Amino acid sequence: MSSAAKPLSPAARLAIPLLVVLVASALVSGISGGLIRAGLVLAAFDGFQWVAPAVISHAALMIGGFLGTVISIERAVAVRLRFAFAAPVTAGLASLCILGGASLAGHVLLLVASLVFIVVNIIIVQRQQAAHTALLLLSAAAWAVGNVLALVDASDLSALPWWFGFLVLTIAAERLEMTRLMRRPRIVDLAFHACVALLVLGAALSIVSERWGGVLYGLALVLFAVWLLRYDIARRTVHTEGLSRFMAVCLLAGHTWLLVAGLAWGATALGWPLRDTALHAIGLGFVISMVMGHAPVILPAVARVRLLYGWPFYLPLAALHLTLVLRLAGGLVDHEWRALGAAGNAVAIAWFALTVIGSIFAARRQARRRPARA
Repeated sequence: MSSAAKPLSPAARLAIPLLVVLVASALVSGISGGLIRAGLVLAAFDGFQWVAPAVISHAALMIGGFLGTVISIERAVAVRLRFAFAAPVTAGLASLCILGGASLAGHVLLLVASLVFIVVNIIIVQRQQAAHTALLLLSAAAWAVGNVLALVDASDLSALPWWFGFLVLTIAAERLEMTRLMRRPRIVDLAFHACVALLVLGAALSIVSERWGGVLYGLALVLFAVWLLRYDIARRTVHTEGLSRFMAVCLLAGHTWLLVAGLAWGATALGWPLRDTALHAIGLGFVISMVMGHAPVILPAVARVRLLYGWPFYLPLAALHLTLVLRLAGGLVDHEWRALGAAGNAVAIAWFALTVIGSIFAARRQARRRPARA
């Protein structure tokens, strides 16, 4: 969905500053909890009561509190309805509840956010009936199912396939939209929909059988990755220049990590010690790479700011993928490498955020220096 060009409504102008704070708190606390889970000792956080919930609820904070809020902000701006902002605001407030020790209230709010998000996506489907909008609705439903499972039992891992399904299906829908005008045999589109069905089946089966559900889910991720690597328009745009090439590099790198994640997910279900690889090849390698690729386009559309794109954007992207290799490959050999790689992942994300902020100020300086026109 495009959210381009039109001025923000008064409700959006009021909501977005609050949402920026909520997104930042979810991201910082989620990353902090993840670093501690990876084995790092963060002495600066000793004595803070929010640290333990951040460690325990790392996935809920990152997927629901951070990414759920960011995705629903973009959708709310696109749909241009005041009530749509209830989804990101509620998801952001859920993070604060979780960090404050009110885990039950936090998970209830996440469920409410996902239900509002479903309504928003129903409206989008009514406005534009297409395969990619239907898939966006399905992704919203996957988020809600994961939130129900987490609400019933926060320690139940069966919520994870649904939460990650929310992210994978959202990205897949956006890539399907970008490729909808490309000519391809009908069998290719049928293969895409088969991947969707297999992913949902694997997530559903995981509720009763982590082993066989995990095998199917991993296979679906592998097939999705193969489809995207073969048919995504990024294969063409990587040969262009500037921002288009940067986005394509992010996408193709992310698709490769999705392939790794699928193999690791299936192997984990069969008893191999690759859970960290399965989860973070998706969460960092696939999803955060997509965030980096889309941020220079989505952020100006949502926040109405201008970015000055340049080669420095490649530096945090390279750092993310190199440190992820260190974390996942090195971590199989030495646990300290896993912790070091996780720290590098955090630095790469912070580096990218600073790069984006710097590009905003650079764009403003450029605009001020531009000679006045009659």
